[in-house]
Amino acid sequence: MANQNYITLGNLQVYQLSRQLSRQAWTVYKNMDWQIKKVIGDQFIRATDSIGANIAEGYGRYHYLDKIKFYYNARASHYEAIAHWLDLLFERLLIEKKDYLSILKISSELAPKLNGFISSTYNAKQNYQISNF
Repeated sequence: MANQNYITLGNLQVYQLSRQLSRQAWTVYKNMDWQIKKVIGDQFIRATDSIGANIAEGYGRYHYLDKIKFYYNARASHYEAIAHWLDLLFERLLIEKKDYLSILKISSELAPKLNGFISSTYNAKQNYQISNF
């Protein structure tokens, strides 16, 4: 019988938001010309896609500290993608304002969810240790 308390990766809101961010970033990326993709676009899409990839890899790990390491990597990739690459794209007029604002909106929802996800993983670790004394 399946564990009914288990939440699948696809049902995690933090993962869903990371995938939504990746979809929006891909929409921007696919419309770039080859040179822009090579210079800045590839870095932007890699950083953006790395958020969800790290959440998924961490979620597949068994040990709490191993999970948290990947969630921290996801948070760092989020910061790289948004604070650096997205801002450069906008500053250099390589992204339309509506796309920029759309990505920022998703990002503003994702950031606190990711921090909460890290905290809840720490709390689960603490609760497990307390309950097994």
